[in-house]
Amino acid sequence: MANIATSPAPSYTPFPPSGVEEVVGRKRFEAVYTVVLDDLLDNFRKHNMPEKVIEYCLHSMNYNVPGGKLNRGLSVVDSVAILKGRELTDEEYFKAAVLGWTVEWMQAYFLVADDIMDSSITRRGQPCWYLLEGIGSRVINEVLIMEGAIFQLIRKHFRTEPFYVDIIDLLHEVTYQTEMGQLVDLITAPENNVDLSKFSLARHSTIVVYKTAIYSFYLPVALALLLCGFPVEKRNESDPDYFKIALDILVPIGEYFQIQDDYLDYSGTPEQIGKIGTDIVDNKCSWCINTALARANPTQRAILDANYGRKDLEAEARVREVFCEVGVDAVYVEYEAQSYARINALIDAVPEVQNPNGDAVLRRTVFRAFLDKIYKRTK
Repeated sequence: MANIATSPAPSYTPFPPSGVEEVVGRKRFEAVYTVVLDDLLDNFRKHNMPEKVIEYCLHSMNYNVPGGKLNRGLSVVDSVAILKGRELTDEEYFKAAVLGWTVEWMQAYFLVADDIMDSSITRRGQPCWYLLEGIGSRVINEVLIMEGAIFQLIRKHFRTEPFYVDIIDLLHEVTYQTEMGQLVDLITAPENNVDLSKFSLARHSTIVVYKTAIYSFYLPVALALLLCGFPVEKRNESDPDYFKIALDILVPIGEYFQIQDDYLDYSGTPEQIGKIGTDIVDNKCSWCINTALARANPTQRAILDANYGRKDLEAEARVREVFCEVGVDAVYVEYEAQSYARINALIDAVPEVQNPNGDAVLRRTVFRAFLDKIYKRTK
């Protein structure tokens, strides 16, 4: 296998692009959404579904799937381009974008289900879908429909590909892992039943890895590796395990991202992060409370037990005082520096080798694109 560590960086902008390129990239990606949505609606017609049902599904999909930042889906496309080291052909782009939209469909049904479990009110600046008139418990079936839509898209566009079964296996496995993470979160931190004895940094790590990191960071790159033809299994002992390399780097990046998110919820202003932090009053098993619990003396622990998870501004203020007293800010600064150094060391150790099944290369840039985008982010 040829080592190409000195190969030039690809011209395609890494995940996600910025400025004008970001707008153009998003518009091109969104254009593929209309195609795959038509595919799904045509499948309904193929099964002679009533037109009113088709119209309803159209409204449901449009309301829940395309409204977010689309970072997960776009990162599939960007990762494929980086691995190939060149601009993608129209066909390559389309296939990468279809896989990207499967991740966005997965994100959509996770969020719709999560909103019900958390009794959320809004999502992406609009009322949660289950709260709209006439929806209610019907949303359970819609979550299942959205999950099934993923496999309809894979079947239509990748059924003849040699990696068809591998894509299905990957999506099933990641879905199951994410659902396990959600279950741990629900049992650990129900909003109206505060029990900080269930909290710990180890429990927080389990929740973050399984609920967020695997599907948000590893899955897009794993799909890109499959599309580029990287083998799932090693052919001999000297070959790299491409997917394990990706998992071992992207899961720590995803964990770092979520800890950033937890810290910004506590420390960021509404002007900075675009929202009011609610983790304290919502009894979230966040990094901040777990860090404070690990460092608190008995008096501080009693304050946390008495005030965390209460819908009360004074109680929230008392929790914040303890966070300040135990040095959550300083611990986060140290954590960020150590995580950045550790992840960079993992990236530096990636063997930049040619894919035995095609022209793609396992490039460090794929992983550094994720890390550089989130390092020291402030919103």
